[in-house]
Amino acid sequence: MSVVVRPARPADAPAVAEVHVTGWQVGYRGLVEDAYLDALSVADRVGTWAQRLADGARVLVADDGRVRGFATTGPVRDDDVPAEAGEVYALYVHPKAWGRGVGGALLTAALDDLAARGHQGCVLWTLEGNARARGFYEHRGWVADGGVKTEDHRGVLLREVRYRHA
Repeated sequence: MSVVVRPARPADAPAVAEVHVTGWQVGYRGLVEDAYLDALSVADRVGTWAQRLADGARVLVADDGRVRGFATTGPVRDDDVPAEAGEVYALYVHPKAWGRGVGGALLTAALDDLAARGHQGCVLWTLEGNARARGFYEHRGWVADGGVKTEDHRGVLLREVRYRHA
């Protein structure tokens, strides 16, 4: 699969929402309650993504004629991480594109983009029980640094672990 990673445009909001919702529904099955995942709606997420893109959020998409994945990045949000670090806030690939290099291309582009904006080092958070994602990051040199948090996602508590990349 040959993909181009590029900055997202406002017109990408529906496709980004689809990747986001489908990524959760397939990737987090068994980690998050089925009822919560089944209630997620692409239509509900389109507006959120349209607003984020209109507000200038840094979103990269992997595009091969269709948006296959996205990554969002920005300054680190953790007080115990050096302020010059960047953060990959989210990285999702449509399950139909898993294992085809889309995630790796997005992650590389996200790191390159953060470095170009002057960030030194990077962190990201992922679900503690998400063995697929954790293996993906570890294979690419990311290391769990001991950071752990519990996030409330609309009433569902999710335990996450932090990874760092030099």
